[in-house]
Amino acid sequence: MGMHFGNLAKIRHVVTYSISPFEQRAFPNYFAKGIPNVWRRFRSSVFKIAPPMILMYLTYTWGNSVHEQSKKKGAVAHE
Repeated sequence: MGMHFGNLAKIRHVVTYSISPFEQRAFPNYFAKGIPNVWRRFRSSVFKIAPPMILMYLTYTWGNSVHEQSKKKGAVAHE
């Protein structure tokens, strides 16, 4: 019996490695590398994402304004 619950079965040709949570740091180099990496990734993708989003926003606002104008009675008199 002397086996622990996590070691009940042996699987051949599978090697697993683990590190104790007490031996690793939770947020290593968070401010030194993490924030600059986020900024770099943002700069590289902003010109791919922003133009379609701006175009969709302008189309949406234009469509809403045309819809509001078409709901008016006598649209020519209210301009």
